[in-house]
Amino acid sequence: MSVTLGHGASVRIEACGKTFADGTRALEPATLDIARGETLVLLGPSGCGKTTMLRIIAGLELPDAGGRVLFDGNDMTSVPIEQRNVGMVFQSYALFPNMTVADNIGYGLKIRGMARQARAARIAELVVLTNITGLENRRVDQLSGGQRQRVALARAVAIRPGILLLDEPLTALDAALRDRLRGELNRLLRALGITTIYVTHDQSEAMELGDRIVVMQKGAIAQIGTPREIYFTPKNRFVAEFIGAANIIESPLENGHLVLPGGRQPIGGDMNLPAAVAMIRPETIRVVEADGAPLCGIIDSVSFIGDRQRMIVSGASGKFLTVDAPNTIKAQAGERIGLLIAPDAVRLLPPEH
Repeated sequence: MSVTLGHGASVRIEACGKTFADGTRALEPATLDIARGETLVLLGPSGCGKTTMLRIIAGLELPDAGGRVLFDGNDMTSVPIEQRNVGMVFQSYALFPNMTVADNIGYGLKIRGMARQARAARIAELVVLTNITGLENRRVDQLSGGQRQRVALARAVAIRPGILLLDEPLTALDAALRDRLRGELNRLLRALGITTIYVTHDQSEAMELGDRIVVMQKGAIAQIGTPREIYFTPKNRFVAEFIGAANIIESPLENGHLVLPGGRQPIGGDMNLPAAVAMIRPETIRVVEADGAPLCGIIDSVSFIGDRQRMIVSGASGKFLTVDAPNTIKAQAGERIGLLIAPDAVRLLPPEH
């Protein structure tokens, strides 16, 4: 059963900052464009400003003077939330416990005056789409966490919003259910085609769901890019370490090589610097025979992490690299191994100030 929705609205936040009445600076002035139908993820640790930005887009907070929020080029800064045509899903889901599933889904349609028959048809479409068939007459306080999440999402999209706002919708679920629903949510968002802004602190959610990711740090945008760009070409140390495992190496440079405890590593990029802060992802490092290898070290420990094994490898002066290798490689603590790293796998980062 298909659900016909618009292509979503474009969103622009322009010089939007937020200082609360007590003087707390929650969000530095930020400008951001979100394309129609795009899923944009706001990612960062607690207190970084991502939820404040979402609330400004929703109309739940006003930006500081000079900030503007535009939908399809129309200034919505002072327009109340009920007139913005946005759907929202909160971490708590905010469902009505005394209502049935069907009544929760249809609530927004009812207050907009949709006729009973049309409302019932719309609810039926969404029940199928969100995989909750058979639960229509059940009260939401009788549902599991995953079922409540699906009901909340169905209610949010029932009104055919131009923009869907999701604030940590999977956080309250256990890990296994969260992983499964993340896949379902990804499928659903692609099928709906609504412009979606998704807040999370979970890097895996961001990588799987986002067309682009906005990494936030201390109330400011640290980097905007596709999941691949954010992962492989982080702009600074914070982004590199927040998005997945990373080897961060501070090293002098000699003739375009990092000087490491286990040898010298050629790099790409600016070779005229006297020293560098470099990032190397653990899975980009190949394990080879020690004899003749450009880098060598001793395995301190080996941990099984599912589809691969993680090795901590030490050089002459102590630990220097974390390596993720296939489980087909037989490795044990105390073994001397060689390491091979392609020059373009080394990402130079700006020095910390």
